[in-house]
Amino acid sequence: MSVPHQRSHAEPALALHGLVKRFDTKVAVAGIDLEVPAGSFFGLLGPNGAGKTTTLSMAVGLLRPDAGQARILGADVWTDPVAAKARIGVLPDGVRLFDRLTGTELLAYHGLLRGMDAGEVDRRSNELMDVLELGTGNRTLVVDYSAGMKKKIGLACALLHAPRLLVLDEPFEAVDPVSAALIRDILHRYVTGGGTVVFSSHVMAVVERLCSHVAIMADGAIRVRGILAEVRGERSLEDVFVEVVGGRTATGSELAWL
Repeated sequence: MSVPHQRSHAEPALALHGLVKRFDTKVAVAGIDLEVPAGSFFGLLGPNGAGKTTTLSMAVGLLRPDAGQARILGADVWTDPVAAKARIGVLPDGVRLFDRLTGTELLAYHGLLRGMDAGEVDRRSNELMDVLELGTGNRTLVVDYSAGMKKKIGLACALLHAPRLLVLDEPFEAVDPVSAALIRDILHRYVTGGGTVVFSSHVMAVVERLCSHVAIMADGAIRVRGILAEVRGERSLEDVFVEVVGGRTATGSELAWL
């Protein structure tokens, strides 16, 4: 099954060409080509083990590919990493934070590490802490944050320097509905303002609600890509996903002893 990939004359926000990654004898990513249009809300889907996290880690410079190229708004992630990484905000899966700092201190660390003006860091940090409902003046250490609060402070760190591309790995995992709704609103505002979001997920409802474009991965390869409405057609995204990745459907005869 294939959906034609829509190409734009504008510089793509993220362009992956021939990305390959092996771990011992296992091929985790098998030569991926993918372009993410600027201004899109792009969902990268796949079952566990499909290669989503490995792909995104190579795309943002956290993991070196065995072959291939990743470019962020024209800057090569591996030959021009300073320029490329200045243009992105990243929320990795299982993000490790300096959790013996307060949220405000963590934001200050990230901002100063990026060479931002201290006054601007303070102003943006206060706004982010307020908008994300983390509490301005909150002296709680990040280690004592809930799972949802940790996702939100991770997102705040990714947004602090006003990047034009956000790459988020499972941003809604273990997040309560109230926090998830707030994160969705902020990401919508970000894309409306001209930013681009790429996020991985295996939750179809979230992707259908948010995304303009999707790609479905299985066994380290992109199987389907395109505008969400074209990929989905007259079916649900879940039905398309199950067909593409080769999932099975219970017939009713299994587990009869239950």
